Formats: sequence, structure tokens, C-alpha cells
Amino acid sequence: MRKHIGNPRGKFAFSIYDFDGNDTMDAFYLGDCLRALNLNPTVAMVEKMGGTKLRKQKVFKPEEFLPIFAEVKNSKDEGNIDDFLEVLKLYDKRDDGTMIFDELKHILMAIGEYHYFSHTLPGKMADGINDQRLRL
Repeated sequence: MRKHIGNPRGKFAFSIYDFDGNDTMDAFYLGDCLRALNLNPTVAMVEKMGGTKLRKQKVFKPEEFLPIFAEVKNSKDEGNIDDFLEVLKLYDKRDDGTMIFDELKHILMAIGEYHYFSHTLPGKMADGINDQRLRL
């Protein structure tokens, strides 16, 4: 028996999305199920793995889902620093390569990086000076 077939976390998450109780999961919920397992698959990756945009088009059995879970878990298809900087350019309202510090603080705190602001930054910046701008 392969290792991923016995994965209890994958089986548990699968059982949550087995709404009919017949040991199947609608392919529409594939991305949600993978995200419930602390994975971050892109929409394209979910579609590549067999996810659908509409309900009741396709279903997965646990023995089909668990190898998908293992593959996505081992995937290295994640963003990098260049992707992050590209997103931050959306907040460059003056088109001068800077953004408002409080906007960055809000973004990072929204994704759970509170520790960075409470322990790492100097006191005057952690207090939140509104007109402070950071170069991207």
C-alpha cells in the first residue's frame, strides 16, 4: 500500500466534502478541500488536477483524491519575491516606486505577519506614521 493512501488528514478532509455520504467528493470542491489542508493551489493547478467550475460534472473517490493531495503537497509551484513585489506595485498610487507604509502594514497584518511589526521594526515605524513611504 502506498503512503498517501493511508493519509489520515487527507481522508478526514475528503470526508468533510463528502456531502452525500457515499464516499465521493464533487470535483467542484477540490480546491476548497486542498486549501482546508493548508495547501495553496492555484486555480490553474486545481483545474489541471481535475477540479471543475460547475457542480455535479465529476466526482472523486478517496483513492483518486489522495494521490492528488500528495502531488499538490509536494508541488513547488509557489510564488516568489518577484510575484510579491508585482502585487505591491498595485499600491504605488504615485507611480514613483513607493507605497504608503500603513498600507504595507495592513496587508502583512491581514495575512498574519503581526510579529514582524510588533518586534522587528523600529518603534517609530511600528506606531504607524501615516505619511511614511517605502520604496518598492
